[in-house]
Amino acid sequence: MSITTENSVTPDGINIENADWVVIDNFYVVGIQRAGIRVALSEHVVIKNNICSHNGRWGIFMGFADYAVIENNLCMYSQQEHGIYFSNSADHPIIRYNTCHHNNANGIHMNGDESMGGDGLITDATVECNIIYENGIGGGSGINCDGVAESRIFNNLLYMNHASGISLYCIDASAGSYNNKIYNNTIINATDARWCLNINTDSYGDTVYNNILINLHPWRGSISIDVSSLPDFWSDYNVLVNSMSNDGGNSAITLAAWQVLGYDPHSMLADPLDSLFADWSSGDYHLRAGCQATDSGTDQVLPIVQYDLDGVLRPQGLAFDIGVYEHPQTGIIRAGINKVNPSPYRVYQQAQSIIFKNLNMGDGIAIFDLTGRNVHCAENITTGIYRVCTKSFSNGVYFYVITSAQSSVPGKFVVIK
Repeated sequence: MSITTENSVTPDGINIENADWVVIDNFYVVGIQRAGIRVALSEHVVIKNNICSHNGRWGIFMGFADYAVIENNLCMYSQQEHGIYFSNSADHPIIRYNTCHHNNANGIHMNGDESMGGDGLITDATVECNIIYENGIGGGSGINCDGVAESRIFNNLLYMNHASGISLYCIDASAGSYNNKIYNNTIINATDARWCLNINTDSYGDTVYNNILINLHPWRGSISIDVSSLPDFWSDYNVLVNSMSNDGGNSAITLAAWQVLGYDPHSMLADPLDSLFADWSSGDYHLRAGCQATDSGTDQVLPIVQYDLDGVLRPQGLAFDIGVYEHPQTGIIRAGINKVNPSPYRVYQQAQSIIFKNLNMGDGIAIFDLTGRNVHCAENITTGIYRVCTKSFSNGVYFYVITSAQSSVPGKFVVIK
């Protein structure tokens, strides 16, 4: 369903307030004055499979919304601020499988905002498997964390953002972003960007393992941390550029000097992008076979990280790969676009789901098992992203057909549990 005008109460497209256990699914919200979708003072709200485009301030906004799930949404071209904004002393959010691009400020922003009441912190957040690119012309970060504590940020792909990569700090919150796990992310900052990873203002106890942190800026680099955030800071098994900072970004030191301080003893300087990635200039950051990131990570990211952005189980080789993708071994079958009849659709696996992307409004999807039995059917899809949970599927090969007004595109995928 398309929504192009504000609701009768607030300057937002969809507004959920003082209502729990609500699901917002398969809406296309475009050109709204403030937020495409707004949720406030509500618990256990699920926002999934929506497109929020060209809205005035935010794509999705949530305030005082505990136990929220924000998944499989496309949030793009927010004119003033962020793709997704989760705020106001709410805990236990799950933000996963979203794509945020070309938003003026942050791709994803989380803010404890002490001045609004509550404890001023966001705790126990899970931020995983998001794709975030070309944000931040107006400032901000791909993933911005103001007072986010005891949380997990992993398997996120951030590339060509124009401000920061991931930022952990305190401005509006009651405390810094402390005791977070930053695992297996791939961050490639644009030439006009800030640091790939910023940690400051008493954001102590953060752990940074198995990340690719490459900055194309002339001198800003991979990790910037200030003195107040150094207690119990751990960083290792990362692919980095030769520019680090232990004084909050005021100056830069080499990786060798950084290692003398006791950080990143097993980390390495990044090889050229063409050696690391399949086709980075086209946004494909899958690892090249045998590149430096393969089998170079640590299993200390377990049990948090068990699969990659495509749903491939980790590890595939002798050890964890570094970054958002695990390079599959020979013989591993992954879901993918039909190779006989290439199409604009993207079909891939994420954890226990098959994701269909680049759909058009009105498309349909049918899935069949090897006996020809129809196991899933969806008609008149209204969003560009559609997710099918495979928990109830048996192991084996399945066939799908994506139908549109112009054509039918077949393909197949394999479920292995």
